[in-house]
Amino acid sequence: MDPAVAAAVAAGEAVLEHRFGSAIALVDPEALPGSGPATVVRAKIASSPFGLPRTLVIKHYPEAKPEAAPDPFAQEAVSYQLFTALPPEERMCPELLAHDGARRVLVIDDLGAAPTLRDKLRGRDARAAERALLSWARSLGRMHATTAGREADFDALLRRLGGPVKHEDSTPGAASAQLSALLSEHLGVDTPEEVREFAAAALERARSLAYRAFSPVDLSPDNNLVTSGGVRFLDFERGRVRNALIDAAHLRVPFATCPEPLALPAGMSEAMVAAWRSEVIAVWPGLADNDVLFAHLLDHQLLLVWVSTWTVLAGGGDKPAALVTWWRNLAVDAERLGRHEVAGHATAVAAALDARHGPGLELPLYPAFR
Repeated sequence: MDPAVAAAVAAGEAVLEHRFGSAIALVDPEALPGSGPATVVRAKIASSPFGLPRTLVIKHYPEAKPEAAPDPFAQEAVSYQLFTALPPEERMCPELLAHDGARRVLVIDDLGAAPTLRDKLRGRDARAAERALLSWARSLGRMHATTAGREADFDALLRRLGGPVKHEDSTPGAASAQLSALLSEHLGVDTPEEVREFAAAALERARSLAYRAFSPVDLSPDNNLVTSGGVRFLDFERGRVRNALIDAAHLRVPFATCPEPLALPAGMSEAMVAAWRSEVIAVWPGLADNDVLFAHLLDHQLLLVWVSTWTVLAGGGDKPAALVTWWRNLAVDAERLGRHEVAGHATAVAAALDARHGPGLELPLYPAFR
């Protein structure tokens, strides 16, 4: 057996024994793929008198807790604790069965071999992909609605595991400060003062204490299982409480943080935003007003596009067709709200990107919609 898998199984057995007061043997371990710092293993329970599921998943973090930085083990364990305290119908993830801070391990319910959202998007069934996307948006909204107002609970749990409580993402601030110079240097596009002021104001509004709820942060489609009960989220190694509209903006700029994002059909993002809103207006009734919601979405859409472009121009990847598409979409959405200066700048950036890397760049659709 692979030493990392063996270590994960041993840690899982130890934490289960401590949790239930009796030895629980795990057999037939299977390493599961993942890109994070954890060793992820699915294993069967040989026998148990405690009514545990037949199979479970172990996530073992063999590396020591990082110094002066968020701890992925603590973030994940606390995220699962927060949801496991909720009623099953409000739980948008597997149930946490046991965890141990000293061993840096958690054991969660196994949701089985359900397809991921990525599988649906890269399949051949457009209807199934559309249903999965709408389910994802609703599940994201339900996650926000059920965790709104629970930041103090999350922070208290995180303190208990020794994780730093406040660690707001500094990336949007860096992007807002540096992107104008990069656009001028690389594309020859000047950023008008009005646009810089709008971005600065959007950044300030994003720091508001309103609309705060739990976020998985990593919204990649391979981290979401499409189950019969709806989409379920899996990876919380970066999970924390933040402005929920940041996540909602990803419905307009879908999977922007993925290495190879593709496009969705016309109207799909609007349908996803509507599905998300249907779940959150009970806790945030102000978002029932289109003007209010779309203004917030434009703030976070702009910041997300700026961060994505800043990352690429600073040497962090290469996805010109995606950037062209996102800047064009930003121009359309800004124009609809009467933000003509933002729309004009976005149009200019899209054209410059297309001239440099194209011409005629267009982000292809996910395979399910071709």
